[in-house]
Amino acid sequence: MMIVWQWAQSHADRILLLVAVVVIAAALSKIVGRVLRRILDQSQIPSASIFVNLALATIWFFAVTFLLQPVFGINPTTLITALGVGGLALSLGFKDTIANIVGGFGLMLGKVIVPGDTITISGVTGTVVDITWRQTVVHERGGNELVIPNSVLNTSSLERITPLSESCVLVPFTAKAQSDPADVSRRIVAAVTAATGDLALPAPVPAVRFTGFSPYGLEGNVVLFAKPDIALPTVNDAVVRALAHADFIEQRAAVGQ
Repeated sequence: MMIVWQWAQSHADRILLLVAVVVIAAALSKIVGRVLRRILDQSQIPSASIFVNLALATIWFFAVTFLLQPVFGINPTTLITALGVGGLALSLGFKDTIANIVGGFGLMLGKVIVPGDTITISGVTGTVVDITWRQTVVHERGGNELVIPNSVLNTSSLERITPLSESCVLVPFTAKAQSDPADVSRRIVAAVTAATGDLALPAPVPAVRFTGFSPYGLEGNVVLFAKPDIALPTVNDAVVRALAHADFIEQRAAVGQ
């Protein structure tokens, strides 16, 4: 303990400087992070954690650089030169990380996608929740979260869709031959509306769209839109159950399809 105390006394000025700089950097990071998030939320710039993380990393970089010479006795120029020599090896080892960072900035600065966009990629549809320095988080309607590396997202084709299109449910049916289209539409809408009142959006209201003819009768689709966070198969199931025993629906066609 005596040795530690003597060492602390002999290096008191360095310890105080280290503590002061760390405290100032931590406080500044908190303030800048809070202000930057508020500015991003109120501006046209896409709000994502990648910008906040970059600002915080810059603050800590300058704090560490400032402490190198007076506290640790390391010349910053020498350290930067050494890092430059080893930069090639580091870039090879962290090429995926670097690609993700560059990809994240490409996505955000190019406004390819922003938090809140609804996208479809590789057969998965969801809403972009956040874009970090490494990955993009997409929230699926079923509640799952898909984590996509930015480098993959930046090189893959994706489709931006409207929230209404994402919530659309199409349920095919075949009405019996000689059925009156107007009567079929009215009865289907009434049955589906009653069965999906807690699952589908009240507007646009469920609708019937006829698509053609078959040997069994009139073919068409029931079109309705699921409420947020309601899985599309759940709505589809409710519609099928509502029409399963309807006397105007051709059940043999449904089995054959």
